[in-house]
Amino acid sequence: MILFFATYDSHDQIVSGIDWSVRSNRIVTASHDRNSYVWNKEGPEWVPTLVILRLNRAALCVQWSPRENKFAVGSGAKTVCICYYEQDNNWWVSKVLRKRHDSSVTSVAWHPNNILLATTSTDGKCRVFSTFIKGVDTKDSKASSSSDSKFGEQIVQLDLSFSWAFGVKWSPSGKTLAYVGHNSMIYFVDDVGPSPLSQNVAFRDLPLRDVLFFSEKMVIGVGFDCNPMVFGADEKGIWSFVRCLNEKISSFSGSKYGSQLSEAFGKFNGQSEIGVSNDGIDSSTSQGVIHENCINCVASLGKAGSSRTLRFSTSGLDGRVVIWDLENQEDLSRFL
Repeated sequence: MILFFATYDSHDQIVSGIDWSVRSNRIVTASHDRNSYVWNKEGPEWVPTLVILRLNRAALCVQWSPRENKFAVGSGAKTVCICYYEQDNNWWVSKVLRKRHDSSVTSVAWHPNNILLATTSTDGKCRVFSTFIKGVDTKDSKASSSSDSKFGEQIVQLDLSFSWAFGVKWSPSGKTLAYVGHNSMIYFVDDVGPSPLSQNVAFRDLPLRDVLFFSEKMVIGVGFDCNPMVFGADEKGIWSFVRCLNEKISSFSGSKYGSQLSEAFGKFNGQSEIGVSNDGIDSSTSQGVIHENCINCVASLGKAGSSRTLRFSTSGLDGRVVIWDLENQEDLSRFL
């Protein structure tokens, strides 16, 4: 059953980014029309407030900060806009990070301290900036490594990938940073600063588009392989690929794995390896590929009053949203 609520047409081009703040119950959107809107619920309606980004290219991604007093917008203009609410003038103001990227900004991720911001770009680099704004942030919220950093100062630039870089996320503690490249590799960086420690994990499947830290020792990666992948860290902190969440079965009955060439053709054409009905899809029991096209987003689904999250959702270019539950995944319990 599909419930239809309302359609809002403030943007006049593709909406490329959206984020919902949990505490303040506000929505922020970003679009190819180079604008951003903050939506506040007034009665049954959502009322938009325009945020002027001063961009000359499309806005590509957006995310609220942990304290929800700022949000970051990555763009095709090789810049990142940090937006905050100016109480005196009753409007949203944007400040642009002056140190430009060399190409489009594909993803942004806030550090738990509400100050550091990680970005990825199609120039293959991951960067970390300070976004401290006087009057908005407090000094005690700064991380020790960036206590003297001003707004827009680059903390570190990571040149680990030799191809486009996509999704980036911080671990719950903010100690580890993970991002993915278009070369079927995922990068883990500890102690982000002047002398970071990095690990590269290569895998045989198609590239990833986004990542999610499930704990300090487990990361879920999603992308062009249409199947969530699990990466885990051992007791020494060494990361490695664990397994895919949904086991794939070849359409050839005579072989478990079938023809690798036929499998590749299926992937590149956005087709699943076996037919899956739209009715009654259950990710915990089905043995086929649930998503039939690239998964481009993964989000945590925390239960109210519980600090431990065992569920997450994925959405893809096939138009499907799938909810996954790790409660019965006994072999993954050591990473949770």
